[in-house]
Amino acid sequence: MKKDLLSLFDLETDDFDYLFNRAIELKKRHKQGIFDQSLAGKSVGMIFDKPSTRTRISFEAATIQLAGTPIFMNSGDTQISRNEPVEDTARVLSRYIDCLVVRTYSQKLIEDYAGQCTIPVINALSDQSHPCQILSDLMTVIEYKGGYQGLKIAWIGDGNNVAHSWINAASVLGFELVLSCPEGYTPDTDILDRAWARNTGIIRVTPDPVDAVADADVVYTDVWASMGQEDELEARMALFRPYQVNAKLLDAAKKDVCVMHCLPAHRDEEITHDVIEGRHSIVWDQAENKLHMHKAILETLILKHKNH
Repeated sequence: MKKDLLSLFDLETDDFDYLFNRAIELKKRHKQGIFDQSLAGKSVGMIFDKPSTRTRISFEAATIQLAGTPIFMNSGDTQISRNEPVEDTARVLSRYIDCLVVRTYSQKLIEDYAGQCTIPVINALSDQSHPCQILSDLMTVIEYKGGYQGLKIAWIGDGNNVAHSWINAASVLGFELVLSCPEGYTPDTDILDRAWARNTGIIRVTPDPVDAVADADVVYTDVWASMGQEDELEARMALFRPYQVNAKLLDAAKKDVCVMHCLPAHRDEEITHDVIEGRHSIVWDQAENKLHMHKAILETLILKHKNH
């Protein structure tokens, strides 16, 4: 039976831990100059409706470094742009490729692809979630903190798709997650309710960023206006200004706090230049780890599907 990665609610604790361990092992092997070929003869299709730097390149490079072949498809250059039904595209692609990676606006569209594809489908970002991002982020946290258990992670800013995936992960893994967002920009209530129903750890929302950051092990932020919301940025600026991650805010966190940002960053908006370039920042390791985590995800989904 095939397995998809549409949100982090699709994973159990053992799945998370396997992916973390495998990604760290693949990273170690890569640094040692060992070239794995676990995806030799396999092809990975990628349908992207949204612009991308890190996610696209890391998925392409991950496929190539495991000896597979990436096939990038801008939906505007395919029959999708002429209203070919999802079920037709999905069924045909299932006969051509071994895995489909989708980056689009609608979570439902990704779920529709998964419902029709007979190959694994991976969510590379939707309006609702960004699961692969948080998997690589947590891999980075493990490298710096030795694990995720017992940690306090603070999310500061917009309650967006990346925040939703942090909520999903916390609900499964049980670490403490405190999200601080302006009124009207808090995470989706359905996602929070589903996470709270699992009751595995502390997940709470506060309007006070200092409260969120107090004694935090990790402080995480993202842009104030996500893709497709650029026309809202000016209106958001004043409202979000108190949620800037700066040196003063970090004073409330632990002395060895790690600062994370999924990039691209708007310096001196959601995060100051001195913080993203400072001693607490682990942003560049975080970005690199997308490559190694994507290797682990692709290898696991494709090869487990093959073995069934």
